[in-house]
Amino acid sequence: MPDTMKLAAGTAFPALSVPRLGGGQVSPAEGEGWRLLIVYRGRHCPLCKAYLKTLDGLLEDFAALDVSVAAISGDPEDKAAADAAEHGWRFPLGFGLSVEQMRQLGLYVSEPRSPQETDRPFPEPGLFLINPAGQVQILDISNAPFARPDLAAILRGARLIQERQYPIRGTLA
Repeated sequence: MPDTMKLAAGTAFPALSVPRLGGGQVSPAEGEGWRLLIVYRGRHCPLCKAYLKTLDGLLEDFAALDVSVAAISGDPEDKAAADAAEHGWRFPLGFGLSVEQMRQLGLYVSEPRSPQETDRPFPEPGLFLINPAGQVQILDISNAPFARPDLAAILRGARLIQERQYPIRGTLA
């Protein structure tokens, strides 16, 4: 049975930090305002590239809502840099997410199917919308690359949450 704890809606986003391409860190818990964090599987995943291309196309719309955007993976720096150079993503890109950090976020973790896929365990997709209080407002965790939330719907949801002070859902114990 996998050793994964579920991150609960409404709780503080965990203090975690990974190196950022170009220097510095991606540290979503330490940010201000609204933050959207996307965890992607890594360079080996073509579905991740399409998803991050969609995200990049919505950056201005998220910025209009004062939502900062970042993406992270377990890839080493060279693979993250190759992706960033190839695809021209404009959002901060973090790398080197450890298996322990993946578990801290409640992510599913997979072993590579072959050395051609990748050379290390990697996270399955995750999405976290963090509110200005540092709480997890929306989260989506998948165990496979085929199930991911529609980013335009997340954008519309963020707008509605802000306009109506919509509460964090799914918190009944």
